[in-house]
Amino acid sequence: MDGWHLGYTIDVDEKNTVIYAKIHGLWKAETAENYHNDFKEEVEPLLGEPWARLIDCTNWKTSRNEVTDLVGRHMAWSRQHNAALSLYVLDNPSTFRQLNQMIIKGGTKDTARIFRKREEAEAFLKKNWLDLPKEKRGQVPLVD
Repeated sequence: MDGWHLGYTIDVDEKNTVIYAKIHGLWKAETAENYHNDFKEEVEPLLGEPWARLIDCTNWKTSRNEVTDLVGRHMAWSRQHNAALSLYVLDNPSTFRQLNQMIIKGGTKDTARIFRKREEAEAFLKKNWLDLPKEKRGQVPLVD
């Protein structure tokens, strides 16, 4: 599934147990459902261990209300399946509100961080994931 799709891209770094995704445009319920299904398929090789994700939302627009619930459920599913760290890159105040609602609905506030720039998110990922021994990932307190 790697590559570009209407509304999103998903790439998996199996070695480092990180999912990289980019979210595009205005989502409808169908886009959110397709994303969740494609995401589940892509993350399958990582499900036996903690994994992280970096989601670039800089090209995402505020979506329809039903998307908030669907993505919130996706976040809850991810957490139940060993997502230990979720980083979001977002610079739009109106989409920030909606993303925050999704994080609350998904129950992932303790493992989620939102950044304005990708470089900031990547530095946080490096410090809190990539530089840690694999057995420590998701087990130590996050360092800002």
